[in-house]
Amino acid sequence: MRRLAPIIVLLLLCFAAAAPGERRVIAPPGTDLGLPFSAGILSQDFLFLAGAIGNRPGTTTVEGDVAAQVRQTLDNLGKVLEGAGLDFSRVVCAHVYLADVRHFQTVNEVYGAAFADDRPPARTTIEADVAIPGAATEIGMIAARAEVELEWIVPAGWRPSPLYAWGVRAGDTLFLSGMVSVDPKSGELVTGDVRRQARQVLDNVAGVLAAAGMQPRDVATCGVYLADARDYAAMNEVYGAFFPEAPPARATVRARLANPALAIEVTCVAVRGERKVVTPAGESPSPRPLSAGVLAGGRLYLSGMVGRQADGTYPHGVEAQTRVALDRLAATLAAAGLDWGDVESATVYLADVRHYQAMNAVYAAALPDPKPARATVGTPLMSPDALVEIRMVASKKP
Repeated sequence: MRRLAPIIVLLLLCFAAAAPGERRVIAPPGTDLGLPFSAGILSQDFLFLAGAIGNRPGTTTVEGDVAAQVRQTLDNLGKVLEGAGLDFSRVVCAHVYLADVRHFQTVNEVYGAAFADDRPPARTTIEADVAIPGAATEIGMIAARAEVELEWIVPAGWRPSPLYAWGVRAGDTLFLSGMVSVDPKSGELVTGDVRRQARQVLDNVAGVLAAAGMQPRDVATCGVYLADARDYAAMNEVYGAFFPEAPPARATVRARLANPALAIEVTCVAVRGERKVVTPAGESPSPRPLSAGVLAGGRLYLSGMVGRQADGTYPHGVEAQTRVALDRLAATLAAAGLDWGDVESATVYLADVRHYQAMNAVYAAALPDPKPARATVGTPLMSPDALVEIRMVASKKP
């Protein structure tokens, strides 16, 4: 028995060391709504939480006013965090989708109470249609495991906010809040056309990156929200100059922002260390300033893919477009040596939220169980012919 003791200790140490890299579904009672996504996916350093609404657990029924729904939404998210052994103090990033941006202040009052004043997560907030009728908001989150070092980034001279962090570094990954055209030192709004606003936004991104010891080339993925789709080309001019080589993965959709004077909001994730652009076999790099996928920190960040075929046309119907978008995502995964089983998180943008069930049918058939965490919202896309855009995050299963 004495001879076996060192072996047993070694085995226990091996299992303990493997635990941080494990992947498992987090599905507390009441979180299975019969929809094609998991409430939470714990993978490597992070817990990816699906977009939650203020539903009664176990049902898709939402009740109460906006404040009550937000409280229930946070309660639902809290149960998923608890199921992974975490709490709101470990949340590093949040995406808040409001069915009506006029509820912004009400949501903030309830949301802010969930976090310590000096430790809120990075946050992006836009107006978008929520798929479940009657739901006032949908909130998705990312949390870091207990052993991951966290640092809240506040560049020198910048005004902190009790509702969001400029950036949160979790290990080698930096999550940035949605940046708008506000002077971060004075708090004054920088107005003007989209080019002027985009320059201020990207200056703010650069300031957070620098404070975290990073540079624009470390950015792996961005989400761009435009108030007016006609600003797309002008935005790309400024954005492309900021990322002149090997640009990050990106999704770009149209959205109403919290302030009607805002033309653009940009949110990013940066990763310290080596990065690699991934292009599907047989495809050329995009003429737009984005990469199909970026592999960084052992994780693949995929651009938002729409249902545009190789000849530049869009097939009729959301089902056909969803299949094309998924085929393009699958090709990007394959180029990185990954497959559907490696996807941790997804975001689906629908031009018409009434297509939710039709999209779900195709999505559910394509992806194996357990399915990734997912948020789905309705918002106009850049092309009037596009009905769906899907972005994903994946990493190799242990």
